[in-house]
Amino acid sequence: MNATKRIITALDASIETKQTIRDSRTFIKRIADCAKILTKAFKSGKGVFLAGNGGSAADAQHIAAELSGKYYFDRPPLNAEALHVNTSYLTAVANDYGYNKIFARALEAHAKKGDVFIAISTSGNSENLIEALHYCREHGIKTIAMTGETGGKMKDLCDYLVNVPSTDTPRIQEAHITIGHAICEIVESTLFANDNK
Repeated sequence: MNATKRIITALDASIETKQTIRDSRTFIKRIADCAKILTKAFKSGKGVFLAGNGGSAADAQHIAAELSGKYYFDRPPLNAEALHVNTSYLTAVANDYGYNKIFARALEAHAKKGDVFIAISTSGNSENLIEALHYCREHGIKTIAMTGETGGKMKDLCDYLVNVPSTDTPRIQEAHITIGHAICEIVESTLFANDNK
C-alpha cells in the first residue's frame, strides 16, 4: 500500500469511528453526562484528575491543559491535573511501590470526596488505572473511563463508561481527544458563557 492510500485509509477509518459515535444518541448523551459531572464538580470547588499510559497519558495531559488553561476563551483556570506529569514522583513510586500504584497513590495524596477521576485506556485493562478506580470507589471520587469498544476490566469499575466503538488503538485515541475536546467546550461554555458575551 503506498503512502497516499495509507493516509486515505486512516482518515476514512477515523471518520467512520466518529460517525458511529455521532449517530448514537445514547453515546452522545453519555458524553454530555460526563461534561455535566465535570461542570458540577468545578462549580462545587472540586478538582478533576486524569491519567493514562503512553498515548493515553498524552491525551490526559492535553485535556487537563484545556481545562486548567483555556479552551476557546479567556477565563479563570479550572482545577484539572494529569497525574503522571511529575516524573520524579512517577519513577520513585514505581520503583518503591510498583508501577501499578502510581495513580492510586497520587489520588491518595491529592483527591477528595466529590472530585472526578478520568481514566483513559484504549484496552480498558491498564492495571495502574484499575487500582486507581478501586481507590476512587472506596473514597467517594466520581469516575469516568474512556476506553475502546469492550471497556475491558475498567467498565465495571467506573461510574461513566465512554467506550469508543473500535478495537483499533489509533482510531480509539483519535476519538478520545475529540470527545475530550467536546467535554471541555461544554464545561467552559456552561461555566463562563456570561463572562464572554
